[in-house]
Amino acid sequence: MEKKWDDLAAKQAREYKKTALKLEGLMIKLGQFLSTRADIMPKSFLAELEGLTDRVPAVPWEKARRVIEEEWNTDYSTILQRVSAEPAASASIGDVYKGWLHNGDAVAIKVQRPGIESIIRTDFKAMRIVIWLAKQFTSIGKQMDLVSLYHEMTKVIGDELNFKKELANGVSFSERFSQTDGVEVPFYHSDYTTHRVLVMEWIEGAKITDQPFLERHNINPKKLASRILNLFIQQLLNEGMFHADPHSGNILLKSDGTIVLIDFGMVGMISQKDADAVQQAVEGIIFEDYEQVVKALESMKFLLPHADKELLAEIIERLVVFYKSNEWKNGDSLLMEQLLNDMQDIVRKQPIQLPTEFAFFGRAISIFTGVIYSIYTEADLIEMARPTVLNWVKSRNEDESFSDSAFEYIRRYFQPLLSYPIKIQEVLDEPRRYRRMQQENDRKALALQDLVTKRRDTAFLTAIPLLTLHAGVWFAEWWIAAGAAFLVLLGGLRYRGLSNKILNERNHI
Repeated sequence: MEKKWDDLAAKQAREYKKTALKLEGLMIKLGQFLSTRADIMPKSFLAELEGLTDRVPAVPWEKARRVIEEEWNTDYSTILQRVSAEPAASASIGDVYKGWLHNGDAVAIKVQRPGIESIIRTDFKAMRIVIWLAKQFTSIGKQMDLVSLYHEMTKVIGDELNFKKELANGVSFSERFSQTDGVEVPFYHSDYTTHRVLVMEWIEGAKITDQPFLERHNINPKKLASRILNLFIQQLLNEGMFHADPHSGNILLKSDGTIVLIDFGMVGMISQKDADAVQQAVEGIIFEDYEQVVKALESMKFLLPHADKELLAEIIERLVVFYKSNEWKNGDSLLMEQLLNDMQDIVRKQPIQLPTEFAFFGRAISIFTGVIYSIYTEADLIEMARPTVLNWVKSRNEDESFSDSAFEYIRRYFQPLLSYPIKIQEVLDEPRRYRRMQQENDRKALALQDLVTKRRDTAFLTAIPLLTLHAGVWFAEWWIAAGAAFLVLLGGLRYRGLSNKILNERNHI
């Protein structure tokens, strides 16, 4: 069964990859996103899509050369001493060639794929149709401002098509991490960068998820995963810019363990107010203060005023306990089934929304989480983040009196220990919860069976006037046909209503 599942996942990935390479644009970008999700996607699926991050079929060199010379308005040899015949990497927006300036410096030359701007614009038009359909016919339109999301998406991805914008972002990140040990950002050559050609320092390195490279250079995966987590925590939980596309192709690793960040075409911004709220949410999870998590979500406008905050706090707690138990790695567990049911029920009934400004923020978190699990499959994100969160607490309490800050620090650090008796009680209560769930499922199953029986009887009773209708038409007895047609209509409506009830009940069960 496991082999069949892996084969099916690999087949689906191959089909998607084939379609994405044909259509290009946003389809490749979505494939890049899926290829990073080692935490939720099977290995066979990831293996098939991995090449979408940096090994998309390249455009012919002559076309790339034409773009370079059009942008530089001169023969490429006046600036480059030589250039590699084949690209070192090729992705959704452009191909990267290794070249050498006349002073001998090695550079990476990113050349925009001819016609990609037109493809992306066409994808945006298609996305507008999808968004209109979603607004009209799905619940997503009620939980998200899809129009604002569309504008945010066109802005962020549209900026990715302008390499001068990427250069400015790269310079900003270079200054930001200039004093961070073990992190490097390439130097950008602004004199040679245009709208469609980007030139930066060439840095030798392997993809961050290259396990043979890690083994060859004795790099500890657990420590590397922790470093990556803290690197992105600095971006995502502090005011300013964050890398919105941190897939494995955009994070390189040098032989000495230095992390190299590249490709700043897709970036997002987070305000100080939102950064404070995100920190509050993370602290609440680390210190098991789930009411604080709900308050933070409310501050970030994920919740509308009439949300059931107690219920949400309980679900978040169960979600964290579920994560810590490692049950999520076992897809057929009873705990997972209960949790998914609860989450679906909350999404349906609770006034939860996704603010537009957090769309790319959530995407970035999702991608780098997948990268961390690709590096170290046993990663515990909560425990890995704990030291950083403790530093936040201490720094925020620096202005308070020593006794108050010390008390707060000790209270929050040891609070998880105080919750162990409650957790023991929860474990003892689990058989009772299971019995209650089974009783509820039995009740729903009986109700479903009753509906099925009624539908069968209705179908049988509808068949009689249907035959009478045909007989009336055949013998030209129109009064008989009209009466029979009315009965057929009533029976059909009742049959349809029962069918809808059955469908809804089955989905609920």
